[in-house]
Amino acid sequence: MMLYYGWALCKRTLNLVETLNNKHADRMRFYLSKADEAGHESDRQRVMMQIVQELCKRPGLNKTGFDMPTIYIPNPSKPSRCANQIDEVCKDIEKTINQTIQNTLNKLEEDCEKIATIIDDTLEQDKVYNSFNMRARLKGMFFTFMALTLPLILFVNFLASSASKDLLHSVLGKPGTETLYLYLAPVRGLWKMIPATYHLYVIGGLTAFVLLLLLLAKLSSRRKPTLARRQKRELNENQEYVRKFVKNKKQTLYQEYLKQSVADHDL
Repeated sequence: MMLYYGWALCKRTLNLVETLNNKHADRMRFYLSKADEAGHESDRQRVMMQIVQELCKRPGLNKTGFDMPTIYIPNPSKPSRCANQIDEVCKDIEKTINQTIQNTLNKLEEDCEKIATIIDDTLEQDKVYNSFNMRARLKGMFFTFMALTLPLILFVNFLASSASKDLLHSVLGKPGTETLYLYLAPVRGLWKMIPATYHLYVIGGLTAFVLLLLLLAKLSSRRKPTLARRQKRELNENQEYVRKFVKNKKQTLYQEYLKQSVADHDL
């Protein structure tokens, strides 16, 4: 923040300086510009005292270790005995720029690694979700198969028990009928062990069990959201671009900055 000497330190200027100080106190710097035009040393001291007094009236600007270097642009035709600290100011500005560039380039590299890591985590999570969905599909298919198999076996057993052997021989043949009876023998044996008065209760219980299996099939087959092939391809392309182009760009940008800095210094 450049403060010009003289009596022009008005309230409006101080309000602006105080507002900036409240938001960016660590970045605030005070300089007495055009110090060579302030007259003799006593005049400059008086100007600086006036500035300090005005600043001390503001609690936010009243700081210990207050420093206000004098700076001006040298004029060969008008030499001045006033101390000029503009070279130190330029060095501080250059140092700040260098540090900012370094921090920005380092931040660029960190952000590239962070983006690549996020993409890796996203793709890895997608693999986990795909495995989970595969197991969920298998569970759903198993429960659905069980829910459909039990009624089908009972229905086939009912038809085989109700139909005559001649009808079964004509449809399945004698070997087919014998094979059917062989596989249905455990079911027919269990069914005969149940008293006829409990048949309806057994059918109701089996119906409830089938419904439970269907419910389990629906619940176990719930899937997690996964990425489409296009999305995975885009993520891989973005990751490759960040790692192979943007991250490597840091070295190129820094080398260009070094060349420019050396060229400016030579000038």
